[in-house]
Amino acid sequence: MTTSTADPMTTPAVASPGGLTHRQILTILVGLLMGMFLAALDQTIVATSIRTIADRLGGLDHQAWATTAYLITSTIVTPLYGKLGDIYGRKRLFLFAISIFIVGSAASSFAGSMMQLAVFRAVQGIGAGGLFALALAIIGDIVPPRERAKYQGYFLAVWGTSSVLGPVIGGFLAGQSSLLGITGWRWVFLVNVPIGIAAFAVVAKTLHLHHHRLDHRIDWLGAGLLAVSLVPLLLVAESGRDWGWGSATALACYATGVVFAILFLYQEWRMQEEAIFPLRMFRNKTVGVASVASVVIGVAMFGGLTSLPLYLQIVKGASPTKAGLLLLPLTLGIMAGSIVSGQVISRTGRYRAFPITGTFLLLAGLFAFHYVHYDTPLWQTMVVCVFFGVGLGFNFQPLTLAVQNAVPPQQIGVATSAATFTRQMGGTMGTAVFLSILFSTVTGRITSALAKIAPTADFQAALRDPANSKTVAMLKAFQSGGSSGGGSFLKDSSILNTMDPRLAKPFLVGFADSMDLVFLCGAAIMVIGCIVMLALPNNELRSQSAYAARGAEADAAAGAPAV
Repeated sequence: MTTSTADPMTTPAVASPGGLTHRQILTILVGLLMGMFLAALDQTIVATSIRTIADRLGGLDHQAWATTAYLITSTIVTPLYGKLGDIYGRKRLFLFAISIFIVGSAASSFAGSMMQLAVFRAVQGIGAGGLFALALAIIGDIVPPRERAKYQGYFLAVWGTSSVLGPVIGGFLAGQSSLLGITGWRWVFLVNVPIGIAAFAVVAKTLHLHHHRLDHRIDWLGAGLLAVSLVPLLLVAESGRDWGWGSATALACYATGVVFAILFLYQEWRMQEEAIFPLRMFRNKTVGVASVASVVIGVAMFGGLTSLPLYLQIVKGASPTKAGLLLLPLTLGIMAGSIVSGQVISRTGRYRAFPITGTFLLLAGLFAFHYVHYDTPLWQTMVVCVFFGVGLGFNFQPLTLAVQNAVPPQQIGVATSAATFTRQMGGTMGTAVFLSILFSTVTGRITSALAKIAPTADFQAALRDPANSKTVAMLKAFQSGGSSGGGSFLKDSSILNTMDPRLAKPFLVGFADSMDLVFLCGAAIMVIGCIVMLALPNNELRSQSAYAARGAEADAAAGAPAV
């Protein structure tokens, strides 16, 4: 038996039962954190600036496409990254994911419409799906479950830094008319290019792991069937309000999605252990419960995180930069929940209490957001953000940890991608459905608010002001059922910034009331999540990393003939 000496990370000490040293783990973490920082920063930058971008491209009511396209592709490719990583190793795939993300970011900066932006964001999503899934799988490889909390602080630093910097940078860039001769909002995507190149260089230099190749086939047919089943269902979730939920187009999407979902399940059953998602893995109670719960949590997480910036910017009139800063309590809540759960789990080896508590906090947070109205003081909203963030923090790491701990070392990649996939699937559905509810009800809510506010003395006085003649014409068109009223608002909400506050009030009240409905629907969904989470088992956490376990098995297999 020979051992390569070309790479210090593949020496016999690495593959020993003791696993990697602390210094070696930190060296690998540098590359992983750079990749995760790239994807995490992009999400927070875009979330804060999407309203400005949609206004500039004339399609606020189609902004869901830019978000949904990204989530669709990242969701579909996640299981592929997991399976390919188990077979071929994760480093090359991680570098590939970074490269695709850079290409998608550069292309997004040249978008001339919301539809073009959606296409380029879809390319970004192909890369992002690998950045998250592979980074989490590699951590599952090299760090034992009981010790993972020791390194959790590094990931928290990345998420915390991106959560703080992203909204501020996104708000600043979106607020610039031009920067170095390029329209300000385009830098929201262009800034990823130099960061991505730096991440590629760091990963290439630091991420060295000796991979024991697994001889498995790749279930390309299953991947295709999964894509064909998901896309129609997600499209109808986003566009159902325009097509009509019972229209022929919507019904065709339902039928296509269901038929191909059944074919996908049959293909996975037929492929058995070669499947992208081995169905036998979901018979494990921990994996099954965590997967269902992750879908529900994804709906709540992405639904809330997509809706809150819109509320702060449109209803409260916050600039993109200020809206980002106002989300700091949410970030602090996530970090606090993750730190507390990580430290307690590391010391006790028990994780079940945190996801259960977290789901109930998410339920309470969403229900409390339902009471956030047009004139609710900001400090009250911020308090709810803290508790909502703690709920997310109690679920992020513990659920992934539970799934990784419940499967054999050889399935770490598939299991991690399953946990990521289900959360992203929930996020994709949550974003599409919540924004569909928002924009399909906002016109009716504005009409109701206008009927209540129009008779007031302030509103009538504003109508008589000659300076408001254009706004008055828009209101008359809106009341008569024309599209120049509510339609203008949905295409470009920035018109509210120049409108007389007395006349803008019905629009702001109507939007806030639609947001209330969105959060109430989210709370109803979280009730299901709370019930499901109660069934989560509490298995004993392993004290050996998956990487060390696979190395020991390989050494034992290599030495077997000599015994």
